[in-house]
Amino acid sequence: MKKELKNYITSLLEKNERVDGRKLDEFRKPVKIELNISKNAEGSAKVTIGKTEVIVGVKIDVGEPFPDSPDRGVLITGAELLPMSSPNFESGPPDAQTTELARIVDRGIRESNFIDTKQLCIKKGEKVWMVFIDIYSINDGGNLIDAAALGAVAALRNARFPEYDEKTGKAKYGYFTNKKLPLGKDLPLTCTVFKIANKLLVDVNNEEESVIDSRLTVTTDGKNINAIQKSSDCELSIDDVDKMIDLSFKKYKELEAVLK
Repeated sequence: MKKELKNYITSLLEKNERVDGRKLDEFRKPVKIELNISKNAEGSAKVTIGKTEVIVGVKIDVGEPFPDSPDRGVLITGAELLPMSSPNFESGPPDAQTTELARIVDRGIRESNFIDTKQLCIKKGEKVWMVFIDIYSINDGGNLIDAAALGAVAALRNARFPEYDEKTGKAKYGYFTNKKLPLGKDLPLTCTVFKIANKLLVDVNNEEESVIDSRLTVTTDGKNINAIQKSSDCELSIDDVDKMIDLSFKKYKELEAVLK
């Protein structure tokens, strides 16, 4: 069945067509962001790309800095692929796909220096603000990575610090300030480019994703490459990589417009 599906999809791609009628470089519609999904999180966003839906929450807490960065705050990203979102997801400890998703989103934000972690320092070597990004799949219609990464940036921009209790040295949950996270102006946005046979395409749906040969996830700020992650054992030529990077830059403005 999978071989027949791949042959069918490949035959369409040879004519620069896709199973749902889109162009090869076209995202599904709608690409939509909804903010303040959670009343308890410091920041939250729901991202919809076609049938793919992801919720991202940001929690901000007080904790100790890492020993090698005593004057910097902490960023931790986690993900949970909920069984209700796909028959392929199961309850239990994070699997390889879940771990990869969290790491890709984390690396794109971290390597872009989008968050000025020095401004998250409360007392050097003792107390810093810790920013937790939690990703939850609601419906897996394909291309969860790009939806999660977009949701993470939206939720971070939406986040507000909780009040800080000087006496206890702890955050006062449920009491929000108007202070936003120290974020850069250049947004780290992620676009994954997929290769099927000899064709490159963006934003695959479930059918396409099940037969891809390789994928390259590129996070950029519109000017520079912040992070790159290649997945699958299929080799990519230098020409493939160049074209995939160019395509990710091309889609940056489109994703940026959704956020703004």
